[in-house]
Amino acid sequence: MQRIGIVGIGNISGIYLNNLTGMFGKRVKLTAVADIIFERAEKAAADYGVKAFKSVNEMVKNGDVDIVLNLTPPKVHFDIAFAAVNAGKHVYNEKPICIKREEAAQLLKASAEKEVRVGSAPDTFLGAGIQTCRKLIDDGWIGAPVAATAFMMSRGPEHWHPAPDFFYKDGGGPMLDMGPYYITALVSLLGPVARVSGSARISMPERTITNKLQYGDIINVEVPTHIAGVLDFANGPIGTIITSFDVYSHSLPRIEIYGTDGTLKVPDPNTFDGPVLVRRFREEEWYNIPLLREYKENSRGLGITEMAEAIEEGRPHRASAELASHVLEIMHGIHDASLSGKYYKIKAKCKRPAAY
Repeated sequence: MQRIGIVGIGNISGIYLNNLTGMFGKRVKLTAVADIIFERAEKAAADYGVKAFKSVNEMVKNGDVDIVLNLTPPKVHFDIAFAAVNAGKHVYNEKPICIKREEAAQLLKASAEKEVRVGSAPDTFLGAGIQTCRKLIDDGWIGAPVAATAFMMSRGPEHWHPAPDFFYKDGGGPMLDMGPYYITALVSLLGPVARVSGSARISMPERTITNKLQYGDIINVEVPTHIAGVLDFANGPIGTIITSFDVYSHSLPRIEIYGTDGTLKVPDPNTFDGPVLVRRFREEEWYNIPLLREYKENSRGLGITEMAEAIEEGRPHRASAELASHVLEIMHGIHDASLSGKYYKIKAKCKRPAAY
């Protein structure tokens, strides 16, 4: 059984702590936690009966840890993961895997040299909803996929998040923040992407925080907040994606896949659940398809658990660094295409992850 140590006891850590000691507690073992604010680590350690450390270096040297679960802010994903890999530990990063393509490539190179695994969120594509969609596509329910649409549009996180500044700085924005869920789901369903194009803009150079802690504070926006992209998949389908922090409301779907024989409505890729709806050629109704497997609730931790079992069994893991690096380059490629006015060809290769 692989032993897991968590670095970063912040906003997202609660669900991982609960799930790794709860629903996945018989498949992996949580042994350590670390945080730069040591009091956070101490509290989590007391709550879950594990050891507390002040840093990843201290944890990997002194803790009984096989896999480091990196839940730190995106801008330090690479530093934490690289330190763990160099210490001979497997790593699973929260999304995105890194904020720069060069960092992701360096991390993959280092992990190969050290013969350790690297994985990355999101793992929602392993849940019941998207895996049911995967089987419907593979079984030919909508014929050959022709096109896809994906929409993630909101007014931004500054009205609810306790520290929203980083969403509008380097490594943030709606594409790098929420795009991993949508693009990972699309790659899982349709395969890797060959090239992208797109347009992006900063709609408002300043954002006013309206949460209780920082009410009235101003954020200077440094990254695009409305992005429209086109994805040319290697096996033929064309995808359209919009990610935005500039939209008050809309009535568009999360994801839809269009085939030669019908249309598939894919559930919110930020969840593990349904609903999954299909409307086939010549049919007048949408049919709600029963979900085929478990993991319908918030199952964050599924990806690292599947990776831990893959390590034990000597097989590839599904939420892989190759997949996450491919998704990272797609997101940056759309930004680059907007700046250059040209197509961007994707260099980071990955295989369509196996069905789960």
